[in-house]
Amino acid sequence: MRTLFTLFVFCCNVTFANAQKTNPNYDAELAKKVGADDYGMKSYIFVILKTGTNTSTDKAKVDKAFSGHMSNMNTMVEAGKLVVAGPIGKNDKNYRGIFILNESDIEKAKTLLATDPAIKAKFLDYDLFPWYGSAALSEYLEASDKVWKVGF
Repeated sequence: MRTLFTLFVFCCNVTFANAQKTNPNYDAELAKKVGADDYGMKSYIFVILKTGTNTSTDKAKVDKAFSGHMSNMNTMVEAGKLVVAGPIGKNDKNYRGIFILNESDIEKAKTLLATDPAIKAKFLDYDLFPWYGSAALSEYLEASDKVWKVGF
């Protein structure tokens, strides 16, 4: 019986050892640069921007807040804090856009969002979620800066 048990344990170990494969394309320098764990992943904060409580129709105030919103996004990108941003199409949940922040702490994410003029003015509000995704996400920013022709 003991021999059978030992054989069983050996077979399990061989099976699990073969289940993990190494990546022939692994780039340790890049993994370190982007903060990847062994799976090439890292924690972020996923932000859903939604319509805020300010319903002002004062065009000058709205324009100023959203101009500041766009400027603030550029500031966060330059600081390495904003990885993905974009609008969400018309929907019945009043969702307006998303951010993926290069931050894993909800409180630090709230501090970053507090710098946004459209959020400060309550034209936008947000929901925050911890998110685990590819650590290489930030690498798309360099390419994305080369494909737009006209800025906001």
